[in-house]
This record gives sequence, C-alpha cells and structure tokens, in this order.
Amino acid sequence: MTEEQEAELDEQADDVEAEADEDAAEAEGLQDGDFVELEYTAYTADGDQLVDTTDPEVAEEEGVADQNQEFKPRTIVLGESHIFEGVEEAIVGSEAGDTGSVTIDAEDAFGEYDPDNVQTVSAEKIDEDDRYPGANVQVDGQQGYISTIIGGRARVDFNHPLAGEDVEYEFEVLDVVDDREQQAAGLFEMYLGLEPELWIETDDVEEEVPVEPDEDADEDEDAEPEFETEVVEKETLYLEATPQMTMNQQWMMGKQQIGQDIIDQIGVDRVIVQEVIDGMGGMGMPGMMGGMGGMGGGDIEEALEDADVDADEIVDELEGAEE
Repeated sequence: MTEEQEAELDEQADDVEAEADEDAAEAEGLQDGDFVELEYTAYTADGDQLVDTTDPEVAEEEGVADQNQEFKPRTIVLGESHIFEGVEEAIVGSEAGDTGSVTIDAEDAFGEYDPDNVQTVSAEKIDEDDRYPGANVQVDGQQGYISTIIGGRARVDFNHPLAGEDVEYEFEVLDVVDDREQQAAGLFEMYLGLEPELWIETDDVEEEVPVEPDEDADEDEDAEPEFETEVVEKETLYLEATPQMTMNQQWMMGKQQIGQDIIDQIGVDRVIVQEVIDGMGGMGMPGMMGGMGGMGGGDIEEALEDADVDADEIVDELEGAEE
C-alpha cells in the first residue's frame, strides 16, 4: 500500500470518528440503557379492552383492581424489551415529564391472528374443572383457551387472546432513576410483582486466583496450575427473601436468570439472597410442655432441682390424691 493510500484510509477513519462524535453530541434526552419511571395505560386500538395500566383509578374503573397486583408506576430499562419496542422508541429522546401516545401494530404487539392455531382436541386432555368455554387450558405444552366444547371434543384457540389487535399506549415519563438500589428494586418488582427489601454493600472476599508462572522457570505443559488466596472487593446486592418471594413462581423457575440480569443491569459483582427465620418468642417447639418435652429423665430432675422442687414430695402428693 502506498503512502498516499494509507493517508486516504486515515482520513476516512477520521471522518467516521468525527461523524460518530457528532451523532453522540446530537443525541439528547433519554437513551437506551437509561432507567426510567413510567406511567402508562394501554387499550386495544378500538378502545374496547384494557391491555395494561399502572393507574389504580383505571384499574378500578375496568374492574381489575382486585387482581393480585399493585397498580403504580413501573421502572424499566430502555432498550431491554421491558415494554413493546415501539413504546421504547417513542420514549427515546424525551425527558422526564414528557407525555406521549403510540399505536403498536398487531404484528408487533401480540401477533396476527392465525386460524391454524385453533385446533380440535379430545376433552380427555383437559381437566374436568376446566371443560367450559373461555377456560384457559394447557394442552400438549401449549397455552390456549376453549372457544367451544361439545361432548368429548373441545375447540381450543392457541392464539393469544389479543392476537390481531392493535394496541394504543398513552404514557408519561415521571422520572429518571439514577439510584442503583431503586433501579434494582424496580427490576425485581417488574419481574416478580413485588419489591423486596434490598441494599448494596462492598465486601472483602477471599478468592482463589491463579498464580502467574515465573518467566525464568521452565514451562511444564503437564504441570497443574497453582492458585493462591487473595482478598478482593466485591460489590454485593443483598436482598431479604420474604415468604411471598420464596413461593413466587417466577422466582422459583428463573432466579438464576433474574439474578444475572440484575448483575448486568445494576453493575454489581454478585447477588446474595438472605432468608430470615423469626424466633417463636420462647414458646418452644410444638408438642413440648414448657419447652422441656422430649428430655430424658435426668434432665427433668435437674430442671426440678433448679426450680427448688422436691420430686419425692410430688410423688407422695399424687399417691395421696389417688387414695
């Protein structure tokens, strides 16, 4: 390559870098990767059916307020598909306090309606309690709902209930969430529908690290690698596991994936889940009398001596009562 060609390539590279810097400078407002607190309500485009909302008043009006969830603003990460891509695109470039409206086409929402996804199956494949029109059922690993059932045959629609529907979102960006503990709490609430108590600390942790081989020593390909203990700092997200969280199906099935996502999004080194078992206030274990049940005879005698009670006197009193 001639010097003239090298110079031309360098000039092109400089132009590309300058354009990238210019684009970065022009990028204003919220961008992918930002945590935002969002309030929104979504209906089907014809306005007939509520799809989702964070507004408790809307939930009350639509008769869904008694569902096992809390209706309040949600924290999401832009660019992570925590909400439909079209909504994210509408938010990018905006600022806290901005409002907007966007319609998501059926194809990008819950998919187009596919008649081939409606199948006739034997009613024997469906639990007896679910053999009625409208029941949500699972057949051969597929989730669907019964459209009709006659005799021993059921017509099951495996399309999403909102398939074929355009969805209209109205949203307001309430705030940008910068506090990492609030970010983590928002993510847990989005995944699990509950917000655990959590905090971030930096811990000194002993860790086994490989020892770099001596450059002057002869290398032995078969030699076992050597390790040494080293104290390193690890930023740890601690959270307290409540009974509700421990029994949460999403957590039981996907805790590893949820934890890894939290680590990646928040930027901590690890997540530690703590389970707290409260004491019983000195009541003793069930089935014990005064906390002494199950003790050997010698232990009972020692307990009586500590209480300054004569065991022989008790026996004499009991025998006298029987007479």
